[in-house]
Amino acid sequence: MGCVATHSLGIRMAMVLLRPPGVYPVQGDTALLLETFGCEPVRPGARCLDLGTGCGVLALAAARRGCRVTAVDLSRRALATAWLNAHLHRLPVRLRRGDLTGPVLDEQFDLVLSNPPYVPARDSQPPGRGPAVAWDAGPDGRQLLDRLCRQVPLLLAPGGVLLLVQSSLAQPDATVRQLRAAGLQVGVIARKSQRFGPVMTARAQWFEDIGLIEPGVRTEELAVVRGVRH
Repeated sequence: MGCVATHSLGIRMAMVLLRPPGVYPVQGDTALLLETFGCEPVRPGARCLDLGTGCGVLALAAARRGCRVTAVDLSRRALATAWLNAHLHRLPVRLRRGDLTGPVLDEQFDLVLSNPPYVPARDSQPPGRGPAVAWDAGPDGRQLLDRLCRQVPLLLAPGGVLLLVQSSLAQPDATVRQLRAAGLQVGVIARKSQRFGPVMTARAQWFEDIGLIEPGVRTEELAVVRGVRH
């Protein structure tokens, strides 16, 4: 029951978070990652990295569990929002602006959390600005995921854990293979089906055209990948 209690705590906290337009909201993927994180053993003082923090809900959940948290995002608006939410909840979070792991390349962490952009997009170039920065990830949805698979294992301390959430449309098996090749012990530890939201629904016909989904399908499976450095 401890996992359920932690998940409920995270969702209640998310309900009172500030989130201006242009900052990724707490949705089903974030909720699943929060629930999974609630089941992860965490020692007080563990060094935690939240990559792509958005409004900061994952960072705040980690800080509430006693972690020393660093939150990274490329968006100034997201970082400002995360700072305000940390201040609102009186939780210590160190904020850094930059591209994925760039601001913390000389550090190691006991836990890395990430809900990266993973929605397949027609444009092979990532959006430079606007709300689509939070979800567009190239034609196969893996522009950020592939980079995370290369970079995050280098940041994990011995015994360190990565928890990452993504959609089935962006090939969770590829994430598992790449992290395993980087030396991690890896598995998909949580799955959840959900209906397409507005962004996915608007692209559903294109997904059908390129064979990413079967005709008429309007659901995706979310997956949480867990990797451990031994």
